[in-house]
Amino acid sequence: MENASKALIMAAGVLIGLMILSLAVYLFATFGATSAEVHGQIETSRITQFNTQFTSYEGRSNITIYDVISAVNLAKDSNEYYGLTDSTNSNYYIIVSLQGVNSRLEKASESTLNSLITEDLKEENLVKADWDGDGTIYGKLRTYTCNVVINENTQLVKQVTFKRN
Repeated sequence: MENASKALIMAAGVLIGLMILSLAVYLFATFGATSAEVHGQIETSRITQFNTQFTSYEGRSNITIYDVISAVNLAKDSNEYYGLTDSTNSNYYIIVSLQGVNSRLEKASESTLNSLITEDLKEENLVKADWDGDGTIYGKLRTYTCNVVINENTQLVKQVTFKRN
């Protein structure tokens, strides 16, 4: 009888140990899944924040050459910061183009970008729209539209194309 009671106590100890071990495994798996979910949300937030720098131009009708140059500089800075070139890291490299002028503005020199601004500021390129009381016409800058392409693999901006209105 004494051996039977010891056997029951040992069996109960083993069962309690298995229950504690099962609870630990369950909690570990649950916390691991929660951690992965939080990490995924943080990554999605980071991607959205990065893309917003470029997608904020889409759908706007008042984009000027200065906005175009800002987008070019953002792409240049990003590409340089991560050491990207269009031939090595094509999934992360950002291309910026101005339709009809230059298909690769992110590679353009400062003087090329300045000449784009100068060209837009020439009187013949200003839009004649604003009149004052004495009949003088004031010009305003050309406007552009924007199209942003997102890379399907990385979900990051891949290409930004501006088009003159």
